[in-house]
Amino acid sequence: MDAKANFPETGATRILEKLFGRSNLAVRLWSGEAFDFGGTESGCMLVFNRSDALRDLVLHADPMRLACAYVEGSLDIEGSIYPAIELKDSLRDMKFSIDEKLALFFLAMRLKGDSAGQDPGQPWKWHSGFPDEREMHRRAIGYHYDVSNEFYGLWLDEAMNYSCAYFTSGSDSLEKAQKNKLDLICRKLRLREGERFLDIGCGWGGLLIRAATHYGVIAHGITLSRNQHEFVKSKISELRIDDRVTVELKDYHDLQGEEVYDKVASVGMFEHVGLKNLPAYFSTIHRLLKPGGLFLNHGITHDEDGWVSSVETEFINRYVFPDGELDWVSNVLRRMEESLFEIHDVESMRQHYALTLREWVKRLESNHADALQHVSERIWRIWRLYMAACALQFEAGYLGLYQILAAKKVRRPLALPLTRKDLLLPDSID
Repeated sequence: MDAKANFPETGATRILEKLFGRSNLAVRLWSGEAFDFGGTESGCMLVFNRSDALRDLVLHADPMRLACAYVEGSLDIEGSIYPAIELKDSLRDMKFSIDEKLALFFLAMRLKGDSAGQDPGQPWKWHSGFPDEREMHRRAIGYHYDVSNEFYGLWLDEAMNYSCAYFTSGSDSLEKAQKNKLDLICRKLRLREGERFLDIGCGWGGLLIRAATHYGVIAHGITLSRNQHEFVKSKISELRIDDRVTVELKDYHDLQGEEVYDKVASVGMFEHVGLKNLPAYFSTIHRLLKPGGLFLNHGITHDEDGWVSSVETEFINRYVFPDGELDWVSNVLRRMEESLFEIHDVESMRQHYALTLREWVKRLESNHADALQHVSERIWRIWRLYMAACALQFEAGYLGLYQILAAKKVRRPLALPLTRKDLLLPDSID
């Protein structure tokens, strides 16, 4: 449908044609006027609740303004959120002549409605005001993970795994795919009865409990999240496995001892470490492992060298992970080798994470009303936008997810199979 077919020529109409004329969206204004640029096909409608949201988009030409307007409620996204997120690239790449820019500017200034612009605010200043870097990271972890266990429980699987699942087919349920992931990690680590196993950043305890109850290890986990710590302690007590599983509220820097553990895993945690801290992080794990012990690092990477500023990174650091930093997988591998690890296996799982995120988004959206019993509308919007955007980033290859299996280097043969045949997962997992 032509956007002008049923509506008179107005400043808002001309702005919408310039901004969204080549999109696949529908748009509704604060006045009730609706314009279809292909939204019936994509199932996505942008709803500008306030004129300042549209005005700011024109005046600042910044996709971050659109994201902030959604988070703060000046803009709604009805239907599928994915086409709206894909709009950021077309807005960023849009080119106007000087005359067109001036015309848009004057049209935007004449928009009737709210006069106060939506200031997207500043990134959380977690670098200042804290006595040390460890306290800074405790605050950052709490900011993300201590939102509400009940909120996370609405869209995670039953074991509360908040990391990439592993799909053996497109028909796998999220629950099955998460069990696949846990078993894949345990198989890669070749966990054996009676071994001492450490999970750094143990989350809600899914891997700890699986490793102890299905592979017979003595498992210990650490986390900086108070909510996760209390949840895991309660789960250990409920299952009566306190003789095999323990958990501490502890920073990895504070782990004591040398050659304490046979196996170590870190799943979805090293993204919080900070690039400058990776040598100390890997050195700590090296110290804790027995000679020849195995270490599995499961974490997100991206396709640029180092952590550079972009719309995506600005949104993540402002609203989601205040301390998050990513790097090339090759840089991660190099730092592991510099810490005297021998790399044995590297597996890309980015397609699996895209599937995981889309499932989380679907569950989050279907539980909107229940979620608002535990968190604010603003938090719900942040998680919806963040996870949907990440799904698209993984699908496009801007983000990656790698499981890296390494051993504490020794000058002798390791007790590892000659092939990867033992890693194959059975069709049915309990």
